Amino acid sequence: MARSSSGVFVTGLTAAALAVVGYLAYEASAAPHRVHRSSASASATPGDAKGSGKDDKGKGGQRKDAPPAVPDGSGTGKRVVYSVGQKRVWLVPADAKGVRSFEVTPSTVNPQPGTYAVTSRDLNGPGSDGVRLEHIVRFLRDANGVVFGFSAAVDGSPPQPDPTKKTGGVREKPADGLAMWEFAPKGTKVVVVP
Repeated sequence: MARSSSGVFVTGLTAAALAVVGYLAYEASAAPHRVHRSSASASATPGDAKGSGKDDKGKGGQRKDAPPAVPDGSGTGKRVVYSVGQKRVWLVPADAKGVRSFEVTPSTVNPQPGTYAVTSRDLNGPGSDGVRLEHIVRFLRDANGVVFGFSAAVDGSPPQPDPTKKTGGVREKPADGLAMWEFAPKGTKVVVVP
């Protein structure tokens, strides 16, 4: 008798666990931070898609919540554009539709303007500030040995760079770090502008 009731109990727990895992998988696939390739409007961040309402546009016909346009002189084709002055990144697909843009927080050293390529990636690792990072995408090691790359803190914390150390990490929010990871495999063009 005891074996029968414990078997039913275990079966019930297993079914409940599978239901929870299925629900979480559904939520993860429908999360807004995912970069979807099926349509431009699905991959655009809020403010990137053209508005359909009459009241959502500001001066110049641009949406009030639209991020700045991709900087002029940043090249063509699929690329990551990083503006040092704006502290902002644009993920630009080959067709330039559905551009994703977000703010970032740089470390103590900035890369020189120029065109680079993703040189290496790591799913996770330690940051120079001791914080655990994920979605690390590197694009440059300069003549002084400073490594530049994008990453997100697992806990979402902003960087606390030591001003006495020369580090080139560019910190993103976790959702933006995931978007960068999915967008920029090794060899992807990275354009740094002032």
